Amino acid sequence: MQRKIIRRRVDGVLLLDKPQGISSNGVLQTARRLLNAAKAGHTGTLDPMASGLLPLTFGEATKFSQMLLDADKVYEAGVELGVETDTGDAEGQVLAAHPVAVTELALREVLERFVGEIEQVPPMYSALKRDGKPLYEYARAGIELEREARRVTISAIELLSFDSPRFVIRVACSKGTYIRTLAMDIGAALGCGAHLYSLRRTRIGVFDIASSVSLDALEAVEGDARDGMLASADLLVMNFDRVDLDEVQTRQMLQGQPLRFAQAGSGLVRIYGPEAFLGLAEWKDDGKLWAKRLIATGEANQNK
Repeated sequence: MQRKIIRRRVDGVLLLDKPQGISSNGVLQTARRLLNAAKAGHTGTLDPMASGLLPLTFGEATKFSQMLLDADKVYEAGVELGVETDTGDAEGQVLAAHPVAVTELALREVLERFVGEIEQVPPMYSALKRDGKPLYEYARAGIELEREARRVTISAIELLSFDSPRFVIRVACSKGTYIRTLAMDIGAALGCGAHLYSLRRTRIGVFDIASSVSLDALEAVEGDARDGMLASADLLVMNFDRVDLDEVQTRQMLQGQPLRFAQAGSGLVRIYGPEAFLGLAEWKDDGKLWAKRLIATGEANQNK
């Protein structure tokens, strides 16, 4: 009989630098095994070909994963002109090859067209679902489905290098942006086609790749020392204002009672008891502060 693995409670956020060539879920399961964590999740995926910032959440921190799913992101993308693939990246089958006669000036002019609010048609090789099945399953079966264009925002595109037929750009964009689609659209606008040959995510919201750790670094330390590489759950909600509660207010909030203050605020806030992060609360029209999403009491994410 196979012995059941007993997982332990681990709470916090790991800002991981995902390596190339492994799925986001593969990275998550490896980190979960190293931490022996009972509950784990991630804040959006990266394709196996991509590397870079992938925040992983454990325990009570998983309750706030959506906050980063909605955040703006920054990528460094390598694009090769003249070659189109069925997936839009280097892992796909080549569909067509075209001669490339593109100058840096022409490239810069085209890049400027994609800054701002644009429409993108999601690629068939994506995890978007149709009738409960991801689009990539239809694509692998040779089925092409109609997809509605989506509006996304490209805040900035910076050309980092150009050595025809390849160039590298830094892209700051809204959630839901497909960098593969952007690469293909740029190639179409230049008249020679293109695909993505590399992708690295360097920023999500306020979090930068410089603060991340690698799987190798996580594996290099032992036991409880790995817990020290985790940040507290409130790292995911630092963009909200802070409200501190006394012991009585903390007890009332945890019991589901709304709180009234001399001066009401608006929207979501992060709340803290005398010693710990409690979760999110929301100001309602009645002028009271109501619990929105609370962590389990006794949770290990301490207010630092």
